[in-house]
Amino acid sequence: MNTPGETGENGLYMEIGVRKTFVIVSVKDHGAYLGESRDAGPEDRVLLPARQVPEGAKPGDEVEAFIYRDSADRLIATTAEPKIRLHETADLVVRETTRIGAFLDWGLEKDLLLPFHEQTRRVSAGDSVLVALYVDKTGRLAATMKVYPYLSCESPYKKGDLVKGVVYQIADNFGAFVAVDHKYSGMIPKRENPHVAVGDEPELHVTGVKPDGKLDLSLRGKAYEQISPDAEAVLRIIENEYSGHLPFDDKADPDRIRDVFGISKAAFKRAVGHLYKMRKISISGGSITVTESDNR
Repeated sequence: MNTPGETGENGLYMEIGVRKTFVIVSVKDHGAYLGESRDAGPEDRVLLPARQVPEGAKPGDEVEAFIYRDSADRLIATTAEPKIRLHETADLVVRETTRIGAFLDWGLEKDLLLPFHEQTRRVSAGDSVLVALYVDKTGRLAATMKVYPYLSCESPYKKGDLVKGVVYQIADNFGAFVAVDHKYSGMIPKRENPHVAVGDEPELHVTGVKPDGKLDLSLRGKAYEQISPDAEAVLRIIENEYSGHLPFDDKADPDRIRDVFGISKAAFKRAVGHLYKMRKISISGGSITVTESDNR
């Protein structure tokens, strides 16, 4: 993670990517020069273009500004509020794609570059993508879709809470990585068999909070809320894929149950118990059969 600073052409040090309060050192026809103090020397000033200088502004006045590089690659100040700041994450819209990457609308005149090597999937104009803002090796602000290091582990959520997030990465060995509220680190574990894609924004239940603050998430509801939808799904699979007769029961191997139904053995047992109580299935000889009245 890069340090939020920039050494300019004349030794100027400015916090690039950060919005802060500056003092107007001098006012010229082409704009106002800002510094961290009224007596900042030429090497410690940055230009705020004339069209953004507040009317009636004079030396000694304070002004809030954001520092970045303009289209000529010069350090420049702006009073405009960007849609993302250094080391933050946000959803930004792709304006266009080029041979060097995609350019994103981040609320400033110069679009923000999302380099190809910082993309976790190829994007197209009009796409909304979750990115973080960082300083690249050349001292320029850029976007990355590799947001994991930038997500906070200090969420206000606890086990049982309902949250919403955006899926930003799928890892075969781990599961689906989710940015809760676009800023907190969470994951739907592989064992949940999550049927989601990058860019999806599902509602999720917090199933646990790890010691480091990361959230364990599930697409499924609390156990008592999930019985009916699980039971319906189990019944549908037995009817449609096994012609009403499942060659194993709730004592089967957990992996076999998960492969067929995509749920845990405990959830399967609850669903089967519910169906049995409703007299929609019979259980005999290590198999489950849909009752005749429900076999469609």
